[in-house]
Amino acid sequence: MYLPDHKTKIVCTIGPATSSPEMIRELILAGMNVARLNFSHGDMEDHRTLIKRIRDASDELNQVVAIMADLPGPKIRVGVIEDEPMLLEKNSMVTLTPKDVLGRNSVIPVQYKRISESVSLGSPIYLSDGFIQLNCESIENEDIHCKVVVGGQLFSKKGINLPGSKIYISPITGRDLEIVDFCLKEDISIFCLSFIETREDVEQVRNYIESKGKKAFLVSKIERDQAVVNIDSILQETDAIMIARGDLGVEVPIEEVPIIQKKIIHKANLLSKPVITATQMLESMVSNIRPTRAEATDVANAIIDGTDAVMLSAETAVGKYPAETVRMMATIARSTEKWRDHTTLGLELMTKAIQKMDPGIEDVISIQVNDALRSLPVRYVITPTVSGKTSRMISRFRPNVWILAFSRNSLTCEQLALQYAVYPVFVILKVHEWEETIMDSLKRFGNIDPGDLVILTQGQTPGMGKSGGTNFLKFVVAE
Repeated sequence: MYLPDHKTKIVCTIGPATSSPEMIRELILAGMNVARLNFSHGDMEDHRTLIKRIRDASDELNQVVAIMADLPGPKIRVGVIEDEPMLLEKNSMVTLTPKDVLGRNSVIPVQYKRISESVSLGSPIYLSDGFIQLNCESIENEDIHCKVVVGGQLFSKKGINLPGSKIYISPITGRDLEIVDFCLKEDISIFCLSFIETREDVEQVRNYIESKGKKAFLVSKIERDQAVVNIDSILQETDAIMIARGDLGVEVPIEEVPIIQKKIIHKANLLSKPVITATQMLESMVSNIRPTRAEATDVANAIIDGTDAVMLSAETAVGKYPAETVRMMATIARSTEKWRDHTTLGLELMTKAIQKMDPGIEDVISIQVNDALRSLPVRYVITPTVSGKTSRMISRFRPNVWILAFSRNSLTCEQLALQYAVYPVFVILKVHEWEETIMDSLKRFGNIDPGDLVILTQGQTPGMGKSGGTNFLKFVVAE
């Protein structure tokens, strides 16, 4: 059993630069825990091939690598521009139209039929991840006449953001559900939901999946202002959160994004729900062998904030140095975690916050485990688990040792790949013999020595296939 020296999980987007079996294998060796498949690009056969390659490499290396399907959602995009890039000059006039035309002569096609209903006079309109800004000057039938406030080069299919405007598209599209059907047939259980705004959006996907007789682990992407407003109710329904700072930084004032990030991470930590911090974390490594100092600081700060995972997008999808980028992310994580373990910055805050929540038995046990880790030379925390709940509750204290989550549920193992400091292990646990089975596994893997102290937590008997109810903590010295 290979245990990395960093506990923050790394999500890598798989794309043209990393689609070969050799590169997927190299990403796993560099530190990838979760492979993100962006269904905004590629066809189903391409994704089927990637799924097989990821699983083959994971099996070969004996590493749990989760596969996360990122649903496109209702992304509003520019249509096709005839001679791209189209240069938009400051103070010039352009027309946005939902008509099916090619972009030319300052006419920009938009793949959103009701854009004239969403914007109003004076509304800001952002193109290309917010790098181009327009201002609505007039509306003529379905066309929007705009002044260029911040110009730049515009390419086909670039995104459009309408901050503060009502969008007349369901966050869950028919295309999304088609992708869900495909993924369920491929035994994928982790889904990213794009542009959701309410807990009902999350419920819609969960109900659809359950109607197919399946269960899923849903990651809600926070990238719209209404999602920020409704974050408390969304957290009650979702299984995990992704702070998608690209679109979020256009939907809300960009200076608010760092504080929003910190608040959401803290809320999710309290509920033991994993958080992925995403977008442009090491963006300069798309074309450079080293990141900027600001990017390294951004990754470190997200980890100090309490994120469970950090995500790479273009860096691994189309970048020149994908494996080097993953190794850099792992290096930053290792250094940051070591400093936090030494200073305990933020960890007391988590304990106090949980104590104010009227904690239950499972909360108290997770606090006791955390206290024991500070006082005793514990090698591992071991949590036999069905659902993964106990492992997640201990993880929120950001322990300085690995939580070994032994489960006979392969989907639970895959989902725990997103959780900080949790190393999932698939094993057949025997009724009333789980402790012996786990200790024998650790000895066989060479991960434990005689005299090592471990903490065992237990609830309902894992062999009975029940989850929850952790009410037991035991210290064991390895023989």
